[in-house]
Amino acid sequence: MSLTTALTYALPHRLLSSMARSLAYSDDPRVSRWLIDTVTRKFNVNLDEAANPDPRSYPTFNQFFTRSLKPGARVADADPRSLVMPADGRISQLGKIEAGRIFQAKGQSFTAAELLGSDEDAKPYNDGLYATVYLSPRDYHRVHMPWTGTLRETVHVPGRLFSVGPAAVNGVPRLFARNERLVCHFDTSFGPMVSVMVGALLVSGVETVWSGEEIPAYGDRITRKDYRGQGIQLERFAEMARFNYGSTVIVLLPPGVAGFAPQLGAESPVQLGQALAKLR
Repeated sequence: MSLTTALTYALPHRLLSSMARSLAYSDDPRVSRWLIDTVTRKFNVNLDEAANPDPRSYPTFNQFFTRSLKPGARVADADPRSLVMPADGRISQLGKIEAGRIFQAKGQSFTAAELLGSDEDAKPYNDGLYATVYLSPRDYHRVHMPWTGTLRETVHVPGRLFSVGPAAVNGVPRLFARNERLVCHFDTSFGPMVSVMVGALLVSGVETVWSGEEIPAYGDRITRKDYRGQGIQLERFAEMARFNYGSTVIVLLPPGVAGFAPQLGAESPVQLGQALAKLR
């Protein structure tokens, strides 16, 4: 474990994230311009794809960070049987959920039940598939639907706010099952599907298209919201949620319904809309 990662154990995660959030939402031009210029330069952000490519026109850093893309910048895979990639970023890991466990990094794993906050919720995904997609600060930070689904329930699982960068993924045991997260359960034409929005150090905000801001407020107990019967259906490739800073989305699929696109593997760079998996 790196020294930086080790030090994060002692940091006041939520306090630091709240302070960063104040800066991200500040409409002081000196603050927003400094943050936007710093991130654009350090992470080589491609603004040519943005619906609004002028970095000076964003009143806050958060509005810049959650910017939309211009029409046609991303398209869904043409094969109608393809589940599509939910976000821009990089595959951290993907594969089969074996003995109820999800691989994180060499020597590191966690259970699907830990991730979802429930043994019962994890049962449909025994021997199923998982895909973990890491969004860096340079990436488009809206998360979309891999497949058309009807929202059944969300589960806000409290936790820490470790960094989700590669060093932390390699060094912090059960990282994604420890960080605060929003679990989104959908019913689809092939069965259940889960998208997990994992928070991270600094801001760690998560918003959904159906209810707005979910994180913060940070939680101290698991909170469930039942959406059955409300008819909240989101189409394949439609926007689902967004991060108010870089983080990770994890998709779980039940067994036997799909196989991953063959070109995908750990560390693969990916774009929203490309084929994630194909229905059998």
